[in-house]
Amino acid sequence: MSMTDESEFEALLRELEKTEQAVAERPKPGDRVKGQVIAVGEEQVFVDLGGKAEGTMDIANLKDKEGNLSVAVGDELEAVIASIDPETGAIALGGKHGKSLHGADELEAAYRQGLPVEGTFSGTTKGGLDVQIAGHRAFCPASQADIRFIEDLSTLVGERHAFRITKLEAGKRLNMVVSRRALLEEERAAQADALKDNLKEGAVMNGRVVGIKEFGAFVDLGGVEGMVHISEMSLARINHPEEILTLGQEIEVLVLRIEDTGNPKRPQKIALSIRALAKDPWSDVTNRYRPGTRLDGRVTRTQPFGAFIELEPGIEGMIHISELGAGRRLNHPDEVLRTGQQVQVTVLKVEPDRKRIGLSMAAETSAPEAEDYYAQEQRGKGGGRRGRRDEAPEPDDRMGTFGDLLKQKMGRDE
Repeated sequence: MSMTDESEFEALLRELEKTEQAVAERPKPGDRVKGQVIAVGEEQVFVDLGGKAEGTMDIANLKDKEGNLSVAVGDELEAVIASIDPETGAIALGGKHGKSLHGADELEAAYRQGLPVEGTFSGTTKGGLDVQIAGHRAFCPASQADIRFIEDLSTLVGERHAFRITKLEAGKRLNMVVSRRALLEEERAAQADALKDNLKEGAVMNGRVVGIKEFGAFVDLGGVEGMVHISEMSLARINHPEEILTLGQEIEVLVLRIEDTGNPKRPQKIALSIRALAKDPWSDVTNRYRPGTRLDGRVTRTQPFGAFIELEPGIEGMIHISELGAGRRLNHPDEVLRTGQQVQVTVLKVEPDRKRIGLSMAAETSAPEAEDYYAQEQRGKGGGRRGRRDEAPEPDDRMGTFGDLLKQKMGRDE
C-alpha cells in the first residue's frame, strides 16, 4: 500500500469513527435534554438542542394554572424527548419529566416504551389516588405517590406531576396503574451519583428539610438523605425541631459522619449538624458579660444546687441556690423558680475558658470567693451517690440535724 493509499485509508477510518459517534450520540425517546427557546408559536415552542437539532413542545406544557407562559425566547429549557418521527426525524419534547399526551394510542406507546407522562392527582380513593392523564383516569397506589410516606393523601390533590405507566389494559375504557415514585427514585439515583464525589465528612452542603420528628430532622442533600439530631440543631437548648425548622426549608449543614449500613435501600447513615456552622458565642463573652451587668434571661432547667439561665442562644449561666432565697434557706430552686420563667440576673463572674458564668438574682452583689457553682453538676457526670444530679448536695456536717439534737438530748436524759 502506497503512502497515498495509507493516508486515504486513515481519512476513511476517521470519517467512520465520526459517523459511529454521531449515531451513538443521537438522541432517543426518554432522553433528558437541555436547549434554548428560539421561537414561540401559538401552539408550540421551538427549542434549539444544539448540533443542528431542534425540538418542539406543546405550549400547554409551559403555561401555569392562570394560563401564563413561563418561558420566553432566549430562556434555557430542560425537557424529555417524547418521540422522534422515524421519517422526518422531528423531535417532540415533553415537559421536564414527561409529555402531555392525547388519546389512548399515545398512552399505549408511552407504556410500551416506558416513557414518563404528565398527569394530575384528581382525588383520593381506597388505597391511593385518582390521576387524570390525557382525559383518562388512572390509579396511583398510596405507596407510589411519593418516595416518603404521605400520611394525608388529600394534600396531593390538584398537584401536577410526571408518572410512569406500570400497567395498562386496553378496551372501551383504559385500565391504568401509574407510579410517581419510580421516576423520583430514578432522579434521586442520578443526583446521588453526581453528589458522591462531594459527599464526605467535614463537607458543608446545602439541603432541604423533608421530614421532622421529635428526635431530629431529615435533610435531602440532593438524592441522598442525612439526619440532623436535635442536639445538633442549635446552640440554644430546644425541645422540638419544629421550634427552628419547617418542612421544605433550605438549610446549610456540615457532614459529621458517614457510616455504611449494609442495607441496599439506605446504604449510608449520614449525620449532619447545623450548630457546627454557627459562630461560637463564647469567643467574645468577656466583652459582653462583665461582672455587675444586669441582664434578662430565661430559666432552662433547675437542679438541687441551682438554676440554669439562658442569656442568649448557646450561652447559659447559673444561679447557685444560695443566691435565690434572699436570705431564706431553700431546699430546691423550684420553690422560687420554674422552667421557662423570664428573670433578671446580675453577672457575678465569667470563665470563658470553662464556659461558665455565675449569676445572681440580686441587683447588686459580689461573687463568692471559693464556691464553684458548677462542681456539683460535674461530679454528677462521674457517678456515685454524691454525684447524682437529681440529688441535693449533702448537708454541711457543721450545721447538725434534728436527729443529732435528739440523740444528744436522749443521752443527757439517760
